[in-house]
Amino acid sequence: LLEFQAAARQPLRELQDWLAEHLQDDLSVDVLAARVHMSPRNFARVFRREVGETPARFVEQIRVDAARRFLEESDQAIERIARDCGFGSADSMRRSFLRVLRVAPSDYRDRFRASAPSVS
Repeated sequence: LLEFQAAARQPLRELQDWLAEHLQDDLSVDVLAARVHMSPRNFARVFRREVGETPARFVEQIRVDAARRFLEESDQAIERIARDCGFGSADSMRRSFLRVLRVAPSDYRDRFRASAPSVS
């Protein structure tokens, strides 16, 4: 889904790539705008026009996507996944999962976890 939201402008595309590698950082509009040398107001307007989402919503989506992959592929505790993906707490991650995916992280893991091959 997120690959279809790539911005047309090079600085914004580069920022989108950078975001995925810096999920634990402060990803506020002010920080992101400074990174692409724009005022926060202009950045938010241009980002929304180019990507179709607000910067905050986009950041939430990439954090949820990263957490989703961890839940599917690892045994890490939900609290650790939440920290590693920049949510700060499992409760914050839970609220984002419910908003974006309409399912709690623990339920997501139960449904979509890659199971180990069974030995017959």
